[in-house]
Amino acid sequence: MEKSLASSRIKLRHIQCFLAVAQLSSLQRASERLSITQPAVSKTLLELESLLGVRLFHRGRQGAELTSEGRVFAPYANACLASLDEGVGKLASDQESMPEMIRLGILPTVASVLLPPALRTFHTEWPQVSLDVVTGRNVELLERLRSADIVFAVARMGEAEAMSGMSFEHLFREPLSTVVRADHPLLDAGALTPDAIGTQLLLLPPAGTLIRQSAESILARFGATVHGRTVESLSVSLNLALTRTADAIWFVPDSLVAEQVKQGELVRLDMPLAGTDEPMGLLRRTDVDASPAAESLIKAIRQAGLARAQSMPMTH
Repeated sequence: MEKSLASSRIKLRHIQCFLAVAQLSSLQRASERLSITQPAVSKTLLELESLLGVRLFHRGRQGAELTSEGRVFAPYANACLASLDEGVGKLASDQESMPEMIRLGILPTVASVLLPPALRTFHTEWPQVSLDVVTGRNVELLERLRSADIVFAVARMGEAEAMSGMSFEHLFREPLSTVVRADHPLLDAGALTPDAIGTQLLLLPPAGTLIRQSAESILARFGATVHGRTVESLSVSLNLALTRTADAIWFVPDSLVAEQVKQGELVRLDMPLAGTDEPMGLLRRTDVDASPAAESLIKAIRQAGLARAQSMPMTH
């Protein structure tokens, strides 16, 4: 009875505020999105927590993180707002059905490989369904999935604690490659040595990422280290331009340069790559069912992942 009374007193502003903080992990950024003050955000959250009788966020210097109760509440709050938006949309369109929008998350290193073939298959069956594609680092996608901001993600498996309430379906293993331009001096016989690598510009993934750890592992096994001449970036266009024009070695997920290697524009260096490939897969919340259209998209991505796995180069 008390919970029923509490839900009857929950306002739309409570739900909007809760979802903004859950998605942005920050009261300050949520206040900017909602165009209200940060104290107003804090007050609204306290009101909601009081009505529900639970704590929804851990607040600290690093921002706001959902509690276990907050993670339970998030998909229902998201569904509530989505249902309201759908109802308003149906009224505005004179009772006509609104096209479905699927919001998914995917690592930028595999998006260009998996999504084009998957969408060709998916839109044959669901031509009117639109996609909202969110790219970001692995930890960011996991947090968005936890807060029900996305329906599913294509990413790496997280730590055990981060995977609570989620499932992981393996698709393929993504190897790291070291590539240079086709006329690079290191391609001459005997030119690839630890000392020679020390003269090159190293194009590396950002520090703290799993693929950066793999890059450092490759260098260490070859007898080289990360030196002062580096550029840390996940920008494919920037790193490709630098690789084309400079004496640079690019440490990059192989799928992003497979076409340039096939065309002969880039060449893979003979470096110890074995063991640096990371499992990629579908991440989903175990307590949320996807729509028929979303399930169809997941199936299409699964097929694209299988095709990718079959075309993978052998590491050594």
